[in-house]
Amino acid sequence: MNDLTDHDAIVLAGGAARRLGGADKPALSVGGRPLLDRVLAACPDAVTTVVVGPARPTARDVVHALEDPPGGGPLAALDAGLRHTTAPTVLVLSADLPFLTAATVRSLLEATRTAGAAGPGESSPREGAMLRDASGRDQPLVAAYRAEPLRRELARLRAAHGSLAGLPLRALLAELVVERVPDAVSAASFDCDTWEDISAARARIREHGNVLDEWITAVKAELGIELDVDTAALLDLARDAAHGVTRPAAPLTTFLIGYAAGRQDRDVKELADRAAALAHRWAAEGASEAGSAQGEAKPAE
Repeated sequence: MNDLTDHDAIVLAGGAARRLGGADKPALSVGGRPLLDRVLAACPDAVTTVVVGPARPTARDVVHALEDPPGGGPLAALDAGLRHTTAPTVLVLSADLPFLTAATVRSLLEATRTAGAAGPGESSPREGAMLRDASGRDQPLVAAYRAEPLRRELARLRAAHGSLAGLPLRALLAELVVERVPDAVSAASFDCDTWEDISAARARIREHGNVLDEWITAVKAELGIELDVDTAALLDLARDAAHGVTRPAAPLTTFLIGYAAGRQDRDVKELADRAAALAHRWAAEGASEAGSAQGEAKPAE
């Protein structure tokens, strides 16, 4: 396997959340789903996924771990997570990223996979890739790293300080050569540290350009299905069914498309195109019949 599939994931879900009044931040809901589940959904291909922090229910199976000592900080948590992983590459993610996507995760894994050679001006091979937000800030908890360099540096820090508890992330990054992957609009790197952040995230998913995709994603997660949904095709079909047949035909037709796609493992757009063509034929017949009826009703001159 290559590193795009042969990887593990560590999600750091501890911390006191003091700026949230001690609330259980990973369990807070954005778009009807806990923050933790939103992050887990962005890394579905990890061979092993470790959630470090107090045990919580999750939408899919994970390995639970706890840092030693509890509340010992990000390096202690990372060390606890690494003890449950075996893949050569490991994703390291915080549990409060409502807009992290699988596409961003893939870009980090790809950058790590191709990081075997030294970059421009570097004397050592790169050992991972982390997101850099639009303001130029590094995001070490939205990253993919080679597992062995992580273990090496954690061992070095433990030997130097006697413990990893309380050490900042920058102590780890000081000796790692990491590629920066830009997050141009700072969506994937947006994290929720305050109630204002939570409110902003909840408002963002309800914006016109986001709400349908967010809703479809939430419904699929709730129902436990992986069906690809071509939203534009289904909306076009719903419009055609409503206008060409009758308004209640729109939701019923789109339901049948989803049912058929799921049962028959068929492409949603192909099925939607066929149903739309049927709706157009139905409408054309109706128009033809209406025209004929009008002609018959027209009095002779």
